[in-house]
Amino acid sequence: MYYFDRQFSHLPTTPVPGQGQFGGGFPGFPSQQIPGGSFPGSFFPGQSGQQPGTGTGVPGTAPTAPPPSVIPQQQSVSTFAVDPGAISGCLYRYTYIWMRGNNSFWFYPTFVGRRSVAGYRWTGFTWVYFGVDLRRIQSFQCV
Repeated sequence: MYYFDRQFSHLPTTPVPGQGQFGGGFPGFPSQQIPGGSFPGSFFPGQSGQQPGTGTGVPGTAPTAPPPSVIPQQQSVSTFAVDPGAISGCLYRYTYIWMRGNNSFWFYPTFVGRRSVAGYRWTGFTWVYFGVDLRRIQSFQCV
């Protein structure tokens, strides 16, 4: 038995229908207190269980395929921060990011906030979770 198993052996392990493995939330807190349901992989209020631009899936999951092999041309370079409304159109789409300071990479955004974006960054052989301040992005293009 692993240490983790012993430490949490008092928690219920029987799934509750519609609430996930441990009852849909953190111990002692019903899932209704967590916006959008249980964490992780919750949906935000008003969001359906389907990702925009994809057939099915769980929000926040990494893509299962590598990004396109062709890197898009950088369009225009802005001296201002990237607008969250603009990059939100790239949610769940392969997006090429040019950072300030000549760093660029493929990105698969799964969350856009007022001042940041988070998702999965392609390392050349796998996707890793990544978040960045929108002010650090010089430009982007989703495909």
